[in-house]
Amino acid sequence: MIRRFLAAATILVVAAILLAAAWPQLVGLERVVGIAQLVSLRALAALVAGIGVVLFLVLAVSSKRMRRLAATLALMLLMFAAVTGAVLAIRGTASAGFPSKAANDLTVLSWNTLGDAPGAAEIARLAIEQKADIVSLPETSTTAAGTVRDLMNQAGIPMQLLSLSFGTVAKSHTTSLLISTKLGVYRRDDSHGSTPALPSVIAVSVDGTGPTIIAAHPISPVPGEMTNWRSGLGWLAARCGVTAAAGGGTILAGDLNSTLDHWSGLTAPSAHGEGDLGACHDGARAQKSAAIGSWPTQLPSSMGTPIDHVLASDGWTFVGFRVITTEDGAGSDHRPVIAQLRPSS
Repeated sequence: MIRRFLAAATILVVAAILLAAAWPQLVGLERVVGIAQLVSLRALAALVAGIGVVLFLVLAVSSKRMRRLAATLALMLLMFAAVTGAVLAIRGTASAGFPSKAANDLTVLSWNTLGDAPGAAEIARLAIEQKADIVSLPETSTTAAGTVRDLMNQAGIPMQLLSLSFGTVAKSHTTSLLISTKLGVYRRDDSHGSTPALPSVIAVSVDGTGPTIIAAHPISPVPGEMTNWRSGLGWLAARCGVTAAAGGGTILAGDLNSTLDHWSGLTAPSAHGEGDLGACHDGARAQKSAAIGSWPTQLPSSMGTPIDHVLASDGWTFVGFRVITTEDGAGSDHRPVIAQLRPSS
């Protein structure tokens, strides 16, 4: 009797954990410590579940006493892996090439550089190679970003630099943003504050004609920072609600330390249906690339978590998005992401 009770309790607990990990939005746990971290690594979780299926099947075959429990757990893990795999398949792993860049298209590059780790020359080389018009650089010092700007200027891609620092000790406490001068003059807008703990930069067009540009870096969801993490995501969602209504719309890029799963309940209506975060739409989802991991570089992109994003409001259409995997040895633990946007009208 006790054995059956323990087996039933084990099945119920495992079922609850697997349900929360497979689709935490169903029960509102997507931003709860433990589940938030687990759902970030969907592909890795599916792989571990697959290994568990094999192990429990072996146990079911080899042990009469454990056969029923082991077989039940194997079936549950198989269902979890299947559901998780389906979610990843829907979000997509496409990496198609970009179309020819039209005159009004914008190329947006984002790279968390882990405190200037790749070096300014390498950051500039990538930005120049990609012909970036907007470069979001979380964890990049003003000094390094200034050198990137100078190198891009020398290459015939004149840029303007805006940075925001929370302290001068850790480079991770600075977020830098480069904007092409072809978009006009920009200034930093501090009227809305910033994400807690780590800075996010809002840049607005001085003449009011260009898009509002946000270089985003909410803090990661580590124990002790969960409140700041949730507040940071809420702040970004609000900015994508307020600024999306502006004349040029909103473009938001950076290390958001979150996936599509974490944004449930933070959406807002847009002209093209519900936004992904606030009224902004995610470029990776739009281009069927939202299952490709940008962090950490120590894991294959198929196993990592897609926490680096480019989003835009209704005024813009994504015609290309990809995670760049050629910089895995450059020193940062993040992969750059790049998007091509086209005005919707």
